[in-house]
Amino acid sequence: MQRLVSKRFWVVILATSMAFAALLDMTPTVSGQEPPAAEKKEEGGGHGEMNLFTHIMVSAGWFFGPLMFGLSIVIITIAVLLSLDLRMNNAIPPAFVDDFTELVNKRQFKQAFELCKEDSSFLGRVLASGMARLQYGIEDARDAAINQVESIKATKENMIHYLSTIGTLGPLLGLMGTVYGMILAFMRIYEWGSPKPELLAGDISHALVATLLGISLAAPGIFFHTLFRNRLIRISNDVSNLADDLLTQLYHNTRKGGSAPANSQTETRTTAAT
Repeated sequence: MQRLVSKRFWVVILATSMAFAALLDMTPTVSGQEPPAAEKKEEGGGHGEMNLFTHIMVSAGWFFGPLMFGLSIVIITIAVLLSLDLRMNNAIPPAFVDDFTELVNKRQFKQAFELCKEDSSFLGRVLASGMARLQYGIEDARDAAINQVESIKATKENMIHYLSTIGTLGPLLGLMGTVYGMILAFMRIYEWGSPKPELLAGDISHALVATLLGISLAAPGIFFHTLFRNRLIRISNDVSNLADDLLTQLYHNTRKGGSAPANSQTETRTTAAT
């Protein structure tokens, strides 16, 4: 499972980088007409036509540009991976619940346990942990299931916390770049007295671009952190409740001589989860 997540992580990073490369070619230019070459040479400055994305990357500088670019790719990658993992149909597969309930009602407990061990879903892993402790009583089975829920939840929360961290650090990095750009501008004024406007424009552009990139990191980082945190809480609660119902149904079937009917509460929650 860990190897699969790592492979998907690098695949998403590659796809995101290619998307940014395509954006680099598609972004419209920010200047109207390019001044004549003689005029540019006489002025001693000017960079000609430059699309907006390239201008932002150039103004960001050799340090803040790659740093912000890398963090933006990380945010997109984590968001894509979490959107794939934290889906209700993946956490509680309806087909798995139906197969498990049918095996339990037929008193095929060994087959039900094997079904849980082979299933990699959130619910399957929780039920497998609970069934492994069912021989010691229903309370031990419930405790094992709850511990497994918390363990899986903690693993997902680690990725979600990265979004919060990047969202918090984004404005701070932007502020640092802003201060750095303004320091460069005032240094030019101090050294040159009356420097050329295009030289000051480059330093001021660096300061403003750093602020823009910092805010651009904070907004999606905080949004996705809140979105996936709430989704994880909802999925964890649904898995805990459904696993408790299924383990209770399994426990009562093991203590009865005949086949017990499916628990109505379990069927209701299964339908709601579907």
